[in-house]
Amino acid sequence: MKLTCLILDDEPLARELLVEFIKKVPLLHVQATCASALEAMEVLRTSSIDVLFLDVQMPDLSGLELLRLLPRKPLVVLTTAYSRYALESYEFDTVDYLLKPFTLERFLRAVEKVRARAQLAEPEATSARGSGSPFLFVKDGVKLVKVRWADILYVEGLRDYVAIHTRERKIVSLQRLKVLEQQLPSEQFVRIHQSFIVSLEGIQAIHKDKVQVGERFLPVSDSYRKSFKEFIDRNFLQTD
Repeated sequence: MKLTCLILDDEPLARELLVEFIKKVPLLHVQATCASALEAMEVLRTSSIDVLFLDVQMPDLSGLELLRLLPRKPLVVLTTAYSRYALESYEFDTVDYLLKPFTLERFLRAVEKVRARAQLAEPEATSARGSGSPFLFVKDGVKLVKVRWADILYVEGLRDYVAIHTRERKIVSLQRLKVLEQQLPSEQFVRIHQSFIVSLEGIQAIHKDKVQVGERFLPVSDSYRKSFKEFIDRNFLQTD
């Protein structure tokens, strides 16, 4: 498990300290650092963020005001020099409250709370990958649904959800795309974009920067172009 982090603090030294602390923890990865809530909103809109290290007092928009605006919230660790916001933070179900200046030891205790919360949030999905059976179970609302690998055309990431597009229906499940990616067999599925995984069987045509799956054309992003080309070379361009 690897959790992507966004650091939001208007103080450069505070951002630098958190970056250094996060680098010491294999569980965490710094996705972005921001100096304003408006900048952070754009990152949260366009990127998959698991953990938000959030200062409270900032110009334009405070950290708590930002949380009120977010339709879906990542795990939040408040970092502030003021203890008076501790009670209000419970309204947002924050994971921890780090009072500046905090030590590495105190930061690591917050990380353990993040780890525990993230593990509780893991979806109740069971993959049959290890047993060789060509299917997996995903949580659809209050029930587990059996999905055969051969029926999946592509999977779309929707922040905290995935939409599994099969030959007959679409299943929306509460889980991260990267979690589902680990359950799918790599010889049959390939990531082509931050938001898309496609099935080898579902690919009908490959264009310069798009893949046709059914009637839909899915983008191939620059960051996945090389691995996608290698996947195609292995599966389509093999010679005897």
